[in-house]
Amino acid sequence: MINKKKYIFFPYLKSILIVIFIFLIINCFNYKKIKVCICTIGKNENKYAKEFVEYYRRYRVDKIFLYDNNEINGEKFDDVLNKYIKNSFVKIIDFRGLINSQIKSYKDCYKENYKQYDWLIFFDMDEYIFLKDYRNIKKFLKNYRFNKCQRIQLNWIFHTDNNLLYYDNRPLAKRFPEREPKARGQKKGGIQGIKSILKGNILTNITDVHILSKNLTSCDGFGNIKVIQNIVTNISDFEYYYIDHYYCKSTEEFINKLTRGSVFYGFDREYMLKRIKVYFSYNEVTEDKIQLIENNTKFNLSSFRNKIKTNLVNNSNKI
Repeated sequence: MINKKKYIFFPYLKSILIVIFIFLIINCFNYKKIKVCICTIGKNENKYAKEFVEYYRRYRVDKIFLYDNNEINGEKFDDVLNKYIKNSFVKIIDFRGLINSQIKSYKDCYKENYKQYDWLIFFDMDEYIFLKDYRNIKKFLKNYRFNKCQRIQLNWIFHTDNNLLYYDNRPLAKRFPEREPKARGQKKGGIQGIKSILKGNILTNITDVHILSKNLTSCDGFGNIKVIQNIVTNISDFEYYYIDHYYCKSTEEFINKLTRGSVFYGFDREYMLKRIKVYFSYNEVTEDKIQLIENNTKFNLSSFRNKIKTNLVNNSNKI
């Protein structure tokens, strides 16, 4: 005898499948409707530009607005990004020779594009987003948990120089897999720097390169509403959503970054020495690194040599 209850849903199976298919199609189009762009500024970064652009192209970003802040007679991004410029994935904006230009570029990018894009990402060219289980940033940003968010703030994870002295053309993740000690092994908690993703269609005044604008509703990568008014935050998740920050790269590349000047402090000697101190706080101090920096900057780094001697004495006492 046939069990009729067992087959009771069969007449409706076709309708159920059609409804599921329509639902999937609608969601597919919803993801496509979201428009996402990146606002970034670069100087002396031709070596990294293509890797940066390709990375975010694979993450399905719609467009990159790249503000060219090179010297007037310096290198040009057009030389390495011509293909992306021609297909309109990258737009170059001329900020050549300008000083203190990062905030200016962010203000300009938001003003010109906040009505055309649902989300605007404000990252530097050494910052690479990581989204666990997402390979399409639109699917991440489409999530209902961000419905009440005006700004998403993600933590940095700093990467060390991996004790590499000189540049080579391997991808950054291959060259610098090591995280700096303060972030290594952390999952949640801790104090780290942040960068922001800003929702479009909000008329706001950008005043900071990290939080972008005050008095906005801020969320972490999980959509939790938080009050954040500074570069640092105790909302850190080093497993799901964060930014890989290749802030120094090799010693040679750190020197190039140091000697091109700061967007805020220019070539201020004290600030440059402070950056060297930060560099050695995150990376192993060696004589080779000290000599390379001294030869290229003319700074006297004898204090760091003393640190090497102190470490040698301490290690010998432990034996």
